[in-house]
Amino acid sequence: MTIPAPLPFEHGIHELEELLARLEAAPDAPGAAADLRRVRKELVARKREVYANLTAWEKVLVARHQDRPQTLDYVDMIFDEFVELHGDRAIGDDRAVRTGFARLDGRKVLLVGHQKGKSFAERTQCNYGCAHPEGYRKALGKMRLAAKYRLPVVCLIDTPGAYPGVGAEERGQAQLIATSILEMTRLPTPVVCVVIGEGGSGGALGIGVGDRVGMLQHAYYSVISPEGCAGILWRAATDETKPRAADALRMTADDLLGFGVIDGVVPEPLGGAHRAPREMGNAVKAFLTHHLHELGQLPIPELLDRRYQRYRKLGVLG
Repeated sequence: MTIPAPLPFEHGIHELEELLARLEAAPDAPGAAADLRRVRKELVARKREVYANLTAWEKVLVARHQDRPQTLDYVDMIFDEFVELHGDRAIGDDRAVRTGFARLDGRKVLLVGHQKGKSFAERTQCNYGCAHPEGYRKALGKMRLAAKYRLPVVCLIDTPGAYPGVGAEERGQAQLIATSILEMTRLPTPVVCVVIGEGGSGGALGIGVGDRVGMLQHAYYSVISPEGCAGILWRAATDETKPRAADALRMTADDLLGFGVIDGVVPEPLGGAHRAPREMGNAVKAFLTHHLHELGQLPIPELLDRRYQRYRKLGVLG
């Protein structure tokens, strides 16, 4: 078995996984079968105990795990015939945002998603999932193309936030995100969005306006990162202030479902998506296919009106 890198709160889990790996490597040792059953049972119980009581900050750490499935992993697991579309027809091709036509359970869709990268070289190329203006211009252009051919749009969100550099601002970062939000509210085709990891600020919202928005169980979706919030409120992002900021932001899937910001929570495998990517892929596929089928039954005028009403209701309390 492949043992994922441990998170700070997983030491007991990690030790049991290492023990299980040693036992599985020597299945013929005396008493190995009984020991395997015992350790597997203990491991499941320990994971269930830990992951049932995660704090908001611990969920942020899970969402950022280096082995967590990213957009291209879902392309391999649940989409067929993916054909990537490159470039924004103005400046270049931002590798932090991937777009392309694909089939999902036989249905033609346009896929848009953030890609952070796995290796150091890929992360550098993808700018750790922080898109430049070219990425949002590319995404919007491809979504308009999908609407032209009456194809639904699937958006997979996983970014710490849009790239905040001077060059990005000079090329219209804020304006492009705002334009993307506006255009997605009136895109004449079904749009389903899923936050698969980090949902950071405008960088996430730039491809996050849809008829249905879902979140993975241990993802987060927030106006600012816990580190940024801690820096503003307490003047420093420390081991003490970051968890306090995460709690204050109310950015977990359960919180946002209660607020009506999202429409559904996609359960993760025990121990997080990084421990069972294929199982996670099947759950995301089920969420997407269900909602695409449901939305596909609606006439476009009704679809757009419901989308408009959905976002008008956000922020209304009581």
